[in-house]
Amino acid sequence: MTLPRPSLAVLLGDPAGVGPEMAVKLLARQENRDTANLLLITDPVMLADAQRITGITLDTLVVTDLAQVRFEPGRVTVLAQDWLNGQSPPLGECTVEAGRASFLAMETALAAVKRGVCDGILFAPLNKHSLRLGGLTEEDELRHMQESFKVAGFVCEFNITQNLWTSRVTSHVPIREVADLITREGVCEAVKIVDAALRQAGIAKPRVAVSGLNPHAGDGGSIGMEEIEVIAPAVKQAQAMGLDARGPYSPDTVFIAARRGDFDAVVSMYHDQGQIAMKLMGFDQGVTLHGGLPVPVATSASGSAFDIAGKGIANIEGLQQAFNLCARMAAASRPAQKVAA
Repeated sequence: MTLPRPSLAVLLGDPAGVGPEMAVKLLARQENRDTANLLLITDPVMLADAQRITGITLDTLVVTDLAQVRFEPGRVTVLAQDWLNGQSPPLGECTVEAGRASFLAMETALAAVKRGVCDGILFAPLNKHSLRLGGLTEEDELRHMQESFKVAGFVCEFNITQNLWTSRVTSHVPIREVADLITREGVCEAVKIVDAALRQAGIAKPRVAVSGLNPHAGDGGSIGMEEIEVIAPAVKQAQAMGLDARGPYSPDTVFIAARRGDFDAVVSMYHDQGQIAMKLMGFDQGVTLHGGLPVPVATSASGSAFDIAGKGIANIEGLQQAFNLCARMAAASRPAQKVAA
C-alpha cells in the first residue's frame, strides 16, 4: 500500500547553535524533498545565515502567512517571519532574541498542525535555556506542546537509536525529586505509550523491558523498595493489559540485553538512566520523538552544540533519521488525525 505524502513543518532550531546549518543540509537532499511536502518556518535572517555557513542555496517558495501556504514538487515552502529584526544573534550564546525566535517558530508550527496545514513537526536542535529566555514557561517543549494540543494523558520523550527505543517515567526534573515521582501509574503509562508508538512505527508486538530505579534493581529490597512496591506491580498491570512488558531489571545491565536484541524498548525511570546508554550506543544517529501528541514531533538526539556552531561540521544523520521516522509516522496516521484547535 502506498502511504499518502505527508506535509511536515520544519524548524531550524536555535539560531545560535548548529540547528540551522543541519536543517539546511537536510532540506538540500532531493530524496527528502521527494518524501514529504516541507514547510520551513523561519526568520529569513536565520535561513540566510545557515545557507552562508553551508554554502547551500535552497530552491524555495516564500510565503508570509499560513493562509498562503502551498507546496510545489521538489521545492521547500518557506513561511518567512520577522522575529529577529534583521539582526543575527551571536553564535554560541543563549540570548532572549535567539530563544524568542525558536519559541515563536515552535508556536507557528503548532498553529500549522492545528489548521491542518502540516501532519507532523521536525525540528533541528533547540536549547532549553534559550527557549525559557524567549518565553517557554513549561518544563520543556514537550510539555508546552502537550498544553497547546490540550493533551490530558501521559506524554513522554522517546529516544531511539537504530531499532531500540526508550521511554521514561520522569524527564527534565532534578534528580532529588525523581524517587517521589515514580508511581505505578507513571510506570504503566510509560510502557503503554512506547508500546503504542512502536506499533504505529510498524512493530506488531513490541517487547518492553522495564528498568529498576535503584542499583541492582533494589537487590531484593536491601537497596530500596521502589522495585517491589511500585515498579513490579506496574509491570504486572501492563501484562494484564496484554502488553509484553518484563522487569524490573537492573539499570546497569538492561541495555546490554536490549542492545543484543532481546527487547524493542526500555522504560527508564529518569532522564540520564536511559540517555547515557542510548547516546553511547549511537549518538550521531540518535532520534528524539515526542510521544503522546496527536501528530509525530521529532528531532535529533544531539543538542545545539554551541561550541561548533557556524563551522558547518555538525553531523546530520540523527536529524535525517528523525525526518525518516517523522515522515513515515505522519503518512501512516494522516487520515485519522484530529487535532484540537
